Amino acid sequence: MNVSLGARSYPIHLGEGALEQLPEVLAAARVKGTLGVVTDSHVAPLYGSRVEALIRSAGFKSVTHVMPAGEEYKRLDRIEAICGTFLEAGLDRASAVIALGGGVVGDIAGFAAGVFMRGIPFIQVPTTVVAQVDSSVGGKTGVNHPLGKNTIGVFHQPRAVLIDLSFLRTLPGRELSAGVAEIIKHGVIADAELFEYMERHAEAILAKDLSALEYPVRRSCEIKAAIVAEDETEQGVRANLNYGHTFGHAIESVSGYTRFLHGEAVALGMCAAGALARNLGMADERFVERQRQCCVLYGLPVAWPELPVEASLAAMRKDKKARAGALKFILATEIGRVVQRTDISEEQARAAFGALRATT
Repeated sequence: MNVSLGARSYPIHLGEGALEQLPEVLAAARVKGTLGVVTDSHVAPLYGSRVEALIRSAGFKSVTHVMPAGEEYKRLDRIEAICGTFLEAGLDRASAVIALGGGVVGDIAGFAAGVFMRGIPFIQVPTTVVAQVDSSVGGKTGVNHPLGKNTIGVFHQPRAVLIDLSFLRTLPGRELSAGVAEIIKHGVIADAELFEYMERHAEAILAKDLSALEYPVRRSCEIKAAIVAEDETEQGVRANLNYGHTFGHAIESVSGYTRFLHGEAVALGMCAAGALARNLGMADERFVERQRQCCVLYGLPVAWPELPVEASLAAMRKDKKARAGALKFILATEIGRVVQRTDISEEQARAAFGALRATT
């Protein structure tokens, strides 16, 4: 696959065992200089040595920065630590970065690459479902602030994305399910056939059957690549990819980025968006329940009885997607079709959050 962005276009390589293509990907990306590998404490013991060996086989020197695993470490001080590692190892403007890990690692490594020496190339090597189907494609990079999710960052497109499906064999079940939320999202916003596939193949996907996972991972990349090619910096249609995220980011913020994985918060956000669309008469109860049941199939949360509604509203007001004080809500009218709304009142948003407190 290819993300078509003119001079910034780049390929997406996908397949079982695709990691072995890293030397060829480095050559095709015209990477030079010492490489900086950014990974985390979960991924490094599994794949760090193999990546370093492949880098050596391609004739490069490298240094690896291992950060603690977890969304709570997606902070600005981590960028300073990574840049310190790069400087001590002698990286310069001819160098490049490899992001080896999930969405947190990809966002942080991409941001570090975007600001180090005012910007050096990087390559995404995503190891989780959420990173493979969503965050590794599109060039959004950044870190969180205590007051808001992903509020500090830059658009910095990778030179290539290398998706090895075999990474998913070592992925914990909860992480797998959280990543599936982003695939469900892609089905809701753009592809009813993909959504139906996820309804039919839950057992095989949860069993990490790579033959069952290849289609939804590939199709998600195709959907996102097409949207990014049309609207790189989110001035229009790319906002559709935020379905479930306006509510979900607020939930992550009020829960301290520790209670829910990103995909779990997105699942809750989709349920809130469904409730809002139903309350506005834009979608029927059948759609709301079908979306909810698909999340349930994968063990995703669909309610949070203790959700702090007013704190969540306050967090939502600080969302980076706000324009001139108005938030853009992505709402589904049916599976495969969404619309953008900027006229949602605080009372309507409050009712949508409140729907998540229901336990049935």
